Amino acid sequence: QAQLVESGGGLVQPGGSLRLSCAASGSIFTIGTMGWYRQAPGKQRELVADITNGGNTNYADSVKGRFTISRDKAKMTVYLQMNSLKPEDTAVYYCNGMITTTTNWATRTYWGQGTQVTVSS
Repeated sequence: QAQLVESGGGLVQPGGSLRLSCAASGSIFTIGTMGWYRQAPGKQRELVADITNGGNTNYADSVKGRFTISRDKAKMTVYLQMNSLKPEDTAVYYCNGMITTTTNWATRTYWGQGTQVTVSS
């Protein structure tokens, strides 16, 4: 099995910055695409950004130019640098990863438990 654990959320003022981290652990053989999603109260979970194993990135239009996704393969960690934060960025942020485990050699999507980001003055 595998686990994803997020960290770095918190309360920040509009215009501020936060950096989220998501570390994978467990019986991991390989990790494919990793991504960040968010879910605001009363809304559906939406893709924020994702990054392939080769480093190709994809962003939601609402965060382009403000957020940057990156990953450290050796540390099995994905990051989300969030700048120029707006109140509408307030949500629970979840990371996910397409992981193949050595437990049963199966590949599936794993999710973290989520971390709260609140943008407010």
